[in-house]
Amino acid sequence: MADLQSIRNIGPAFAKSLQSAGIRTAEELHALGADAAYTRMLENGERPHFIGYYVLHMALQGRPWNDCKGDEKKALRRQFDKIKAGSFDENRSELERILNQIGVVERGSTQR
Repeated sequence: MADLQSIRNIGPAFAKSLQSAGIRTAEELHALGADAAYTRMLENGERPHFIGYYVLHMALQGRPWNDCKGDEKKALRRQFDKIKAGSFDENRSELERILNQIGVVERGSTQR
């Protein structure tokens, strides 16, 4: 099983976010794909950020993070907006952050 950081563009912070969402290996990430992995990250409380989303796409294609341009970037932005709308609840995420701070619920908990 390969470490997440063995994938181009995946550094320690991104790997930690993926692991918090239950994605532990490079193989798991490749099997899920960028959209499903990013959805899990958002549902786990990660704040949405378009650059992180397209960097993940580029990473899984073995491309430099800044290789995304033009129509491809526009298409990814539309997909990002759909995922964000369906997977990120700012109020829930803030509540989970606060509960985690006071030790009531662990971030990444599957309890909902």
